[in-house]
Order: sequence, then structure tokens, then C-alpha cells
Amino acid sequence: MSQITITSPKHCAAKQGLKIKKNYKKFYLTLSAFFTSILLLILLIWLILHPAKPQFSLKEVDIYQLNLSGPNLNSSIQLTLLSKNPNQKVGIYFDEIQVYATYKGQQITGDTPVPPFYQGQEESNLITAFLVGNGLPVAPSFGYELGRDQTVGRLVLHLKASGKLRWKVGTWVSGRYRFIVNCVSVNAFGPSIPAGPLTSRQGAQCSTTI
Repeated sequence: MSQITITSPKHCAAKQGLKIKKNYKKFYLTLSAFFTSILLLILLIWLILHPAKPQFSLKEVDIYQLNLSGPNLNSSIQLTLLSKNPNQKVGIYFDEIQVYATYKGQQITGDTPVPPFYQGQEESNLITAFLVGNGLPVAPSFGYELGRDQTVGRLVLHLKASGKLRWKVGTWVSGRYRFIVNCVSVNAFGPSIPAGPLTSRQGAQCSTTI
């Protein structure tokens, strides 16, 4: 005698739902394992290559104007920076760069943008920027500090750049990292004002923070 088993629709629906749930769980586990493998591969590449920070050096600074009119300052400064990528296998995208000058902790020019550019492995680029400040408010002690430096015979400025960069390894490009560059320029600043600009060609190395 053969045995006939009758399964209720409710029981079939429960089994079907359990099967779908298991398939979804398997899909999510596979997807998670795939993305984890990709992330580990990127991390491994990053640890192996470990990109070094870009290097900047100050090639030339020309001060055309630094005039105090009451509590306000008018300034115009031209600078040339050498940017170098020291990495052999990593390129750098410079997405944003703003350059400005400071004196005794006070910003004495506006922010000057530099066009974005890509720097290949072990590549160098010259960056030239013209910094201008019109009617910038400064501290009451600014004139005194400037006069004292003129008596000493030298003027020390900080030329700074800040922005965002991305690393490129093969076809992979990282997220954006903020960087800050600080360069020190020492200019001869005697009691008599020269007819031309105050020029410094020291080639000083700058510090870079990421």
C-alpha cells in the first residue's frame, strides 16, 4: 500500500520563505567577503608602497610692496616654489592649493589659488604665485616690528600653502588628504629702501604636514 503525504499550503510557504532567507544570507556573506578582500588588498598595497610626503623648497621671493597706511597694510609678493614627488610608484593629484604670506603670525596677503595639477612619480614642478594684500587690517605693533627688523637688517616672512591632495597607485586613487606647507624666507632689509624688489634666492627647504 502506498502512502500519500499531503502538505498544507501554509507549510509550503514556510519552507519557501526559509529557503529564500538562506539564499539572501549566503548572498550577503559572499558580498561582504568580496568587499573585505578588496579593502585588504588596497590596505596591503598602501602598506607596501607607503607614499612619502611631497617635498617643497622655496626658490625665490620678491617683495614689491609692504606699505603700512594707518592700521591697514598693502602688500605684493611674488614667490616661486619647487614641488617634488619623491615616490617611485605613487603619483599625486593636487586638487586644491592656496598660497599666502604671514609676518609675525599675521597674514599679510590674501589667499592666492594655484591651478590643480597632477605630479607623476619622482616628478618636479615649479609653482609661481603672486600674492597681494589690499588694505588688510594689522595689529598696532606691526609698524614697530617692521621698523625694528629694518634696523636689524633682515626681514623674515613665512610663505604658506594649504590644500588637498590624492594619492594614485596604478588605477586606484585615494580619498583627499589635507596638507600644509610652511616656508621661511629671510630677506635683506637695510635702512635704505632699494629701487627694485627685496629679493631672496635661498632655496630653503619647507616643512610639509599631512
